[in-house]
Parts: sequence; structure tokens; C-alpha cells
Amino acid sequence: MKTAICPGSFDPVTLGHIDIIERAASIFDRTVVLVMQNNRKAYNFTPEERVRMLRKTTAGLPSVTVEWADRLLAEVCAGMGDAVIVKGLRAVSDFEMEFQMALMNRKLNPALDTLFLTASERFQYLSSSVVKEICSYGGDVREFIPEEIHDEVRLRLAGANIEAGRA
Repeated sequence: MKTAICPGSFDPVTLGHIDIIERAASIFDRTVVLVMQNNRKAYNFTPEERVRMLRKTTAGLPSVTVEWADRLLAEVCAGMGDAVIVKGLRAVSDFEMEFQMALMNRKLNPALDTLFLTASERFQYLSSSVVKEICSYGGDVREFIPEEIHDEVRLRLAGANIEAGRA
């Protein structure tokens, strides 16, 4: 059974993320969405909250599971059998960083391949950072994030703006 591993920080999950997850699920027998920690990022949501939000938004995809990992991706994938990392690319700038990560993962785990899916044209501009920025100033992010988590994300990110003294 071929397994797709869709890693990311998902802080918060966007419709662009969901698009890549749905497309991976249509290609592979099993898809594992892997919530990861990036030590270079500051997070608005805890790992548990990110996992919960992803489970809520992928509930209609029976072959998709959501897990949390705080280890190297290459190590996590080694324990998942016949797995392929699936990453979404929005622009050439994404490719450079993702290509380096794919090479490093392959070096750490020679059996591991990475498949790149280009972002749907509807989501090429979309990132969690853009959602956070818009939401922090009270902008409407309804068309960028799943409806199931809209209120929670909006309240949290608007609260972050108020706490930072920018409201």
C-alpha cells in the first residue's frame, strides 16, 4: 500500500493545503497529514489544535489520517513503510527550498522520494502567513480557510492582534 505523507506546520490550515491533501488522497491508497514543528517559526496554534483542526477539515476523506511528529521527517517516514512525501509548490521560490529539503530527506533516508504537486491556480498566492496577516487586521479570510475552522481561526488571530497592541 502506497502512503502519501503531507507534512507541514498548518498554522492555520488553508484551502490550499486542503487542495493538496485531497489531490494526494486521490492518487495514493493512504494519506497521512503530518503536523510538524519548524523551529524557525512562531506559532499561533498549539500542535494539538492544529491536529484537531485538520481532523475536522479532512473528516470527509476516509483514506486521510492526521498525526503530529516532533522528529525529523525522514525518521518518521522510515516507520511508515512504502511512503512518499507530497509537497505543494506555489512558485519557483517554493521549489528551491523544497528541493533542498527533498535532497536532505533522501540523504537521511535513501528509500524516501518526494512528489511535488503544483498549487491550483486558485491558491498560488495563498499561505498561512497571508491568512494570519489579513485576519490580524480584521480582514475577511472566509475564502482562504475551511469553513469548519473559520470562527476559531478568526477569533485567535484577531486576539493576537489585540494582544500585540495593534488593534
